[in-house]
Amino acid sequence: MYLTSQKLLYSDMIFVTDLGVRQRRLEGEEYLSIVDEFMEAVHARWPKAIVQFEDFQMKWAFETLKRYRERFCMFNDDIQGTAGVALAGLLGAVRSQGRPLSDFLKQKIVVVGAGSLFYVILFCLVGSAGLGVLSMAVQAVSRMSGASGTASNSQFFLIDKNGLVTTERSNLDPAAVPFAKNPRDVEGLTEGASLIEVVKKVKPHVLLGLSGVGGVFDVEVLKAMRESVSTKPAIFAMSNPTVNAECTAIEAFSHAGENIVFASGSPFDNVDLGNGEVGHVNQANNMYLFPGIGLGALLSGARHITDEMLRAAAECLASYMKDEEVQKGILYPSIDCIRNVTAEVGAAVIGAAVAENQAEGHGDVGLKELENMSKEDAVEYVRGNMWYPEYCPLVHEK
Repeated sequence: MYLTSQKLLYSDMIFVTDLGVRQRRLEGEEYLSIVDEFMEAVHARWPKAIVQFEDFQMKWAFETLKRYRERFCMFNDDIQGTAGVALAGLLGAVRSQGRPLSDFLKQKIVVVGAGSLFYVILFCLVGSAGLGVLSMAVQAVSRMSGASGTASNSQFFLIDKNGLVTTERSNLDPAAVPFAKNPRDVEGLTEGASLIEVVKKVKPHVLLGLSGVGGVFDVEVLKAMRESVSTKPAIFAMSNPTVNAECTAIEAFSHAGENIVFASGSPFDNVDLGNGEVGHVNQANNMYLFPGIGLGALLSGARHITDEMLRAAAECLASYMKDEEVQKGILYPSIDCIRNVTAEVGAAVIGAAVAENQAEGHGDVGLKELENMSKEDAVEYVRGNMWYPEYCPLVHEK
């Protein structure tokens, strides 16, 4: 039975998860003051603690990240973790075409679910993730541009519930302004153009879904991806749970063609394409990054978790797979490799923390030791500081 929050507030039903007080949620400054109090208390009690924010409403996700990231060692997994995993997938999609990573600069990417602070609850977390992905991707483009350092956002096309986001939109979310299209620069497309209109006109390399709207990649949209300018179009249906996925794996391979790369936020089985061929499903799960980000930050004694540390984590994940695997459409490692992935990602984060003068050392390992660590040493340093539960079949060798 579905209960509205008002009914639930005063219901006599007992829920296992009902561990809080029966009061309305705090809003505004009251809300921020209680989170302030929590963060300050954690920092006072455990000065070296890493705080991971998860499942915050979108109206608070960006606000709290901006509020705390330069005061405490913290990160928001829904924004930064999702962004990192998605960026790794985007870079993997370039490799799957047999092209160098520098060609990421030329990829045309249509993003559905760009986000807005005024979106309804349905778009809350996926909206914040959408802009997080774009921000990190543009920073990666800038870094890979080399000496010029000029990143172009012309490769990104944002679609929200009102269609294509352009500079002609009234009340444009400030976070989306850098990515809004000037209609004069996109011949044949106007403010609010539909998803199918944009896909047919742009013929993107990548269709990235962060909308939270199940089935928004319908048959017409998926068939239009057959005309992509890419030799191996990428379709990322990142929203979860499954009912909110922009499309299923079977739908993607059936309508967009067998020569695609598919990634999702929800778990789907690989697709039998016949003749012994398999359409690989890549679940873009944040588990590939957040343990390594947390461990790397902790073991480096990082004062803050910076964009460079997050990019290092994402690029480490993107480079983890071998070329022959990626060209088969396999972008992410098997879950069986998660400890190895975490060790590699953690080492990359440590390296970035040292390079950015964020590291202070941890325990008996000081800054000098961190500075002199090779990549292999850093991987073993992270691996040696993992928690190995008693039920784990792996043996922890010190």
